[in-house]
Amino acid sequence: MEKIANITGVISRIALWGAGLGLVLMTAMIAGQVFWRYVLNNSLVWSEPASVMTMGWFIFLGAAVGIREGYHLSFEVVLYLLPDGVKDILFYVSDVVVLAFGIGMIWFGWQLAARTAGNQIPSLGISGAFDFAPIVIGGVLVVIFSIERIARRLAGLPTARFGDVVEE
Repeated sequence: MEKIANITGVISRIALWGAGLGLVLMTAMIAGQVFWRYVLNNSLVWSEPASVMTMGWFIFLGAAVGIREGYHLSFEVVLYLLPDGVKDILFYVSDVVVLAFGIGMIWFGWQLAARTAGNQIPSLGISGAFDFAPIVIGGVLVVIFSIERIARRLAGLPTARFGDVVEE
């Protein structure tokens, strides 16, 4: 389990750095567009579709990392009233639902990419499928990280959840 955690940890760090880089790139593209439009009285035709595509990457990569690290959305008010055994069952249910959502991201993202593969994004000159690649890759990461969380629970190891105090 330790080897798997190390591998998924590396994947998670790469995805997080990719998300951070995407955020910086998108910000630079938007700033460049503002400068070109208002200072140079011209326009960068590629900046809007490129920044939207970049935003898709950092959103889905960041969301997948958030799932691994336990930062995904949850509603835990009721959990404070339940016994630990019931909490564990609900945590399993949560992980399985997130896993199913990741599978849906892969399945439907792939279908969207396949349907738009023949289209071309005019200002970028690339296939429309690239708009949906972040959904598929993000879905793959969600599935990997959800399986890791389930395996850690089954092995009796802790899983990170926002607000947990983790002892090394």
